[in-house]
Amino acid sequence: MRRIGAHVSIAGGIENAPMRAREIGATAFAMFTKNQRQWNAPPLTTQSIDAFKNNCAECGYHARHILPHDSYLINLGSPDPAKLERSRKAFTDEMQRVEALGLSLLNFHPGSHLNETGIDNCLNTIAESVNIALDNSSGVTAVLENTAGQGSNLGHTFEQLAAIIDQIEDKTRVGVCLDTCHLFAAGYDLRTSEAVEATFNEFDSIVSLSYLRGMHLNDAKLDLGSKRDRHESIGSGFIGNDGFAAIIQHPACDEIPLILETPNPDIWNREIEMLYQMERDKR
Repeated sequence: MRRIGAHVSIAGGIENAPMRAREIGATAFAMFTKNQRQWNAPPLTTQSIDAFKNNCAECGYHARHILPHDSYLINLGSPDPAKLERSRKAFTDEMQRVEALGLSLLNFHPGSHLNETGIDNCLNTIAESVNIALDNSSGVTAVLENTAGQGSNLGHTFEQLAAIIDQIEDKTRVGVCLDTCHLFAAGYDLRTSEAVEATFNEFDSIVSLSYLRGMHLNDAKLDLGSKRDRHESIGSGFIGNDGFAAIIQHPACDEIPLILETPNPDIWNREIEMLYQMERDKR
């Protein structure tokens, strides 16, 4: 079964996220566990944690179909020792929050060298940061998200993702989330069924599809290889409907969270239904 949803708001409390997902017909969802624009947040209360778990059960959401995202402020590859330490503490806190919620995945952007250190050194630092967080949490998989290749952000090639994973001590607790807009911006073609198959095969040969824990489904506002992260509504960008039909029908997408981060929340319910129709069309 395909598990399709969107990144929903936690306004009013994290316990509201499952109901917001259900309202748009989602069978999976993503969320932040706190304000993503702030370093610090009060601990989750027992009341919120219990309400979240109860609402997930009531709405039929399993932990493996929920893909929380960490704060945008975190840079696990920072070349600045003080900022790196702050990022590592914040990421560990995010892992522990996810653990407290009874969830099993945490999606994160790998990190950036900020043009102040080498690529290999930054990849090593990211892997060390993940190992620290894994040592200080339990049961949560750290899910690397591929990037678009903007600026000094790493993780935009399959080789870079593989280099990080290679240095993770507990490989049962590391995975990958592939963002379709980021893939396309980084130069991986997704416009046809042949291109989609070739991209999945390349990922499998370099990283391994066994590490795929989720996807972000976003069309691309700019053409192939733009190196710019500009999301567009499904079918309205350069990837197009043929590409998304091939993605949604690919066997690798079964039973993992497939999350919309497209720019118009008012049509998420229609985009979800459209993607489900694409899947049904294969039968």
